This record gives sequence, C-alpha cells and structure tokens, in this order.
Amino acid sequence: MALHFKQAAVVGVGLIGGSLGMVLKQRGLADSVVGVGRRVENLRMAVELGAIDRYVSDAKEGIRGADLVVLATPVDTYERHLKDWAACLEPGAIVSDVGSVKGALVGQAEGLIPERAYFVGAHPIAGREKTGVGAGSAALFHGARCILTPTQKTNRQALQTIRELWEAAGSTVLSMDPFLHDQVLGAVSHLPHVAAFSLMNALIEIRERKVPGLDLLAYAGGGLRDTTRIAASSPEMWRDIFLWNRENLITMITVYEGHLATLKQLIQAGDGPGIERELERAKQVREQLS
Repeated sequence: MALHFKQAAVVGVGLIGGSLGMVLKQRGLADSVVGVGRRVENLRMAVELGAIDRYVSDAKEGIRGADLVVLATPVDTYERHLKDWAACLEPGAIVSDVGSVKGALVGQAEGLIPERAYFVGAHPIAGREKTGVGAGSAALFHGARCILTPTQKTNRQALQTIRELWEAAGSTVLSMDPFLHDQVLGAVSHLPHVAAFSLMNALIEIRERKVPGLDLLAYAGGGLRDTTRIAASSPEMWRDIFLWNRENLITMITVYEGHLATLKQLIQAGDGPGIERELERAKQVREQLS
C-alpha cells in the first residue's frame, strides 16, 4: 500500500516542521497539511511557501481528522501539547516528532497518547543554524540521517510508516534505542553546540575586558565562522535539549574540559612536542569525518 495520509498536522511550523510539510505536499503524500502554531505571520508565510495548506491556532482543531501528527516544537513543550490534544486523536493516528532528545521523552509521550493511537520517535539530523519556515526546503533531508527510536511499545506498522515517510524525504533511516540515541547525539551534536555557544561568550568577554572599543569580530576569518556557525541556532530549542539531556551532557562536558585543561597545560609549559601530539591525534580523526 502506497504511503499516503488523509490529513497531516504539523505542530510547530519552523525549519524542520515546515520542510517536512513541503515534502508531504510536493510528494503528494497527504491530501491536506494543516499547520498548528502561535505566530500568524509565520503560518501565513508557511502557506505562501507551500509548507502547509491551511493553519489553525487551536491545536485540537488541527488534530481532529489527522492520521499523522508531527510534533516539531521545542522538546520541553511535548508534555503540554499532548495533554492538550491527545484525547482528540483519531483511531490509528500516528504521532511522531523531530526532537534532538529522546530518552525519557519517548516514554513520556507513549504514556500520554491513548491506546487507539501510536507514537514513533524520530530525529532527522538535518538542522541549520537558521530558524523558521522561511529557511525551510523540501530538499533539507536529502542524504541526511534520520534516527527512529522505537521501544517495546511501538506499533510495528506505525514504525514502518514513519520509516517510509523519512525515506520519501530522502533520508537514510536508522533505528536506535532512545537512551542510546541521547548518549550518541550528546557527544556528536549537543557537546559541539555547548562548545560553540561558550566560545562566542568567551569572545564577548575578551572583547569587553581586553580590547574595549575594538570590534574584535571584524577581524574574524573562516576559522571562527566555521567553529561557531551553530552558535546562531535557536537558544530556546537548545536550552531544552541541554536540560533534557543534562546527565549525558555533563559527563561529556567534563571530558571536554579535561582536554582543554591538557592543552592549556602543554601551552603553559611550552611543550611543543606535546602540543603537536595532541593536535595530530585530533587532526587524524577529523580527516575521517566526511
């Protein structure tokens, strides 16, 4: 049976939700795509850009009649959303998400959805530092990985449907335990964001304390731009990710601090060979990253 939805509801029509809406519409995967959100100007833009067919501010109105619901809001809002409209879900409806944290959130969502509907956790690894539907594109997910996080409670057919949805979007789809997902993404995604945000704040302090009156960033080259690009990401979204994955992230920050301390000590001691060994090890691993 071909993948098709009668009505898809996208709760949170930003970069990811809007891009998925474009996929649903351009690929003819849904008869209707309804956007649910707070900002009317953003929802109007979503209609103009072809991300949704119509929009509603009352989530219950968008959920009724939907056989697919995608949560694309900050992860800390999931509980509030599901408590608000889960009772309106149609029999057989699939609720999925696009959040960067899974772990306990998956169990929470499963517990809030009535037995007549299904939850499938999903994380498309395809974000940009720009936010909003205006930065969206149906091509955003081409070649990207999408991690599904099923549990023992996950309905197999619902899981297959969400797998086919992300494959239709052009993603390479993998499955992973929700808690393992948070360990892996904590290392390769959440920790780099910590580093980028912290580096920018360090530069702000250096500018204010060491070179007041000088536009320090005017002298920045590609290295700073490459290293801190992701510091332009949504503070609201990353606040929630950091808090929901705090235990994994604190462990990883501690490891990172250890390597900063090692390099600091080597520089302080004037240990050229030691510095080179540290840099060479990092360089060799970085060269394996495509």
